[in-house]
Amino acid sequence: MMRFAKLMFSLLFVVVISGLFCAVPAAQKGSETKGRHFFKDTCRQCHAKGGAGGELTPMNKTMAQWRAYFAAGTHNHGKEQLTKYMPADQLLDASAFLINHGADSPQPETCGK
Repeated sequence: MMRFAKLMFSLLFVVVISGLFCAVPAAQKGSETKGRHFFKDTCRQCHAKGGAGGELTPMNKTMAQWRAYFAAGTHNHGKEQLTKYMPADQLLDASAFLINHGADSPQPETCGK
């Protein structure tokens, strides 16, 4: 009887723990199409060829470098928060575009260069 109780307790424990992992939402993914638009609309104002921020395209960084950039959440060498320029939902889209078209991606893109 004691073995049965231990087995049932273990089974219950596994079910509860697996239920917790299923309840955790998956990471949100942004829209590349919207991200391209937000990048061209917002970022390119300063980051076009000859712009004040220097030319910047998705191919200026590798996918890992773009991930690190958006994970840090800062702009202008860490002086400003990215949310100063775009709301979080637009940043999610812009990051999807830039990461997925970085220099080492299967589909690198210059963004109209």
